[in-house]
Amino acid sequence: MTVLQETNLPFPPFRQGKVRDIYKLGNELLIVATDRISAFDSVMPTGIPCKGKVLTQISAFWFEKTAHIIPNHLIACINDTEFLNEIYPDKKYPCPDYILGRSILAKKAERISIECIARGYLAGSAWEEYSQKGSVSGLSLPPGLEQCEQLPQPVFTPSTKADEGHDLNISMEELIEIVGEKQANELKEMTLSIYQFAEKYARSQGIIIADTKIEFGIIDDKLVIIDELLTPDSSRFWDASTYRAGKSQPSFDKQILRDWLTGSGWNKEPPAPQLPEELVDKMTRKYKEVYSQLTEKFINC
Repeated sequence: MTVLQETNLPFPPFRQGKVRDIYKLGNELLIVATDRISAFDSVMPTGIPCKGKVLTQISAFWFEKTAHIIPNHLIACINDTEFLNEIYPDKKYPCPDYILGRSILAKKAERISIECIARGYLAGSAWEEYSQKGSVSGLSLPPGLEQCEQLPQPVFTPSTKADEGHDLNISMEELIEIVGEKQANELKEMTLSIYQFAEKYARSQGIIIADTKIEFGIIDDKLVIIDELLTPDSSRFWDASTYRAGKSQPSFDKQILRDWLTGSGWNKEPPAPQLPEELVDKMTRKYKEVYSQLTEKFINC
């Protein structure tokens, strides 16, 4: 199975994430979404073909749709082999075919090391905590809610962002201690505004966004969205036509992988197991399906 795992481009490296390889191009960043996939804080040894293109194109779609709410770091998607030469005519930067459609040129931002999570439904770890304590990230919720039930209103549940190891849920009070009251309130307001806007749009396309996580940074003293936005890696997508509260929902996102890993007996500590071909094929189809349903476009890969 051939998938893009490493990009190895001849540019100064900036940072490598679990999925994205980031390079420095002058004052900008070249961000390449690979086909790597992670779950339970581990990168799988098997990639998902087409995944990087889907993540890049969905993020670009949402960056444009939410620009009236908050700016983002996107300069342009890289879909042409001559793009970098046109932007940097004196540098003669190479632009190999394999990064086309999965790469963006972005403004460099000062990253805020917080995962900003909006939850509109009781699923995943939120359902587990509610079942035990009647709360989500310490926020008390009404009694009697069912698994995957829509919350009375979306909630903001931030966590620390760890490049390695596990992210840790934090309270609003702890967030204020980390970033200050003004920025904490702005992060909460923007996260919920983006989620509510996107959830309404996605509903019109037959998709429920149960929850999502968003990353922010600072450019020219202004808050902006960075990294990815409302993708199958950063969000939980459900089919609105089959949604029923009270049970686990079929997903368009990498919950498929989490479910398989849980059933495999893996102890959630590295190294992660190889993924079977049928699971990889299913996930590729799901990533492409959610892109087409949201954007009403076909992705070629």
